[in-house]
Amino acid sequence: MTEPVTDPASLDFFSAAFLLPNIGAPFLVGLAVGYFAKKVFKVALFLGGAALVLLFVTEYYGITRLDDQALHQTAQAAADLANQSGSFLYHRLSDLTWKGGSAVAGFLAGLKIG
Repeated sequence: MTEPVTDPASLDFFSAAFLLPNIGAPFLVGLAVGYFAKKVFKVALFLGGAALVLLFVTEYYGITRLDDQALHQTAQAAADLANQSGSFLYHRLSDLTWKGGSAVAGFLAGLKIG
């Protein structure tokens, strides 16, 4: 069994043994979380949009009546919830000690490609 290297000057920062666990793995975790978060957000927007269209149609036919102020408050509450969720994920990934930079970069890349 080999002993871990304790002298930072003797580390090869460009070796695969250093880069994969310290930069590559957190990036992949962030990428997966960002990709998943964007897909969930898209599904939530789709379902919310379908529900709104259904409400508008039922209002048109006189089945329901929508209050514009209540609709605005509901949309604002949903936007606040989405903002809190995104902030939570972003801060959780950045808490991965010094590896957080790579995880956050992966998260942002996952949001971009998701």
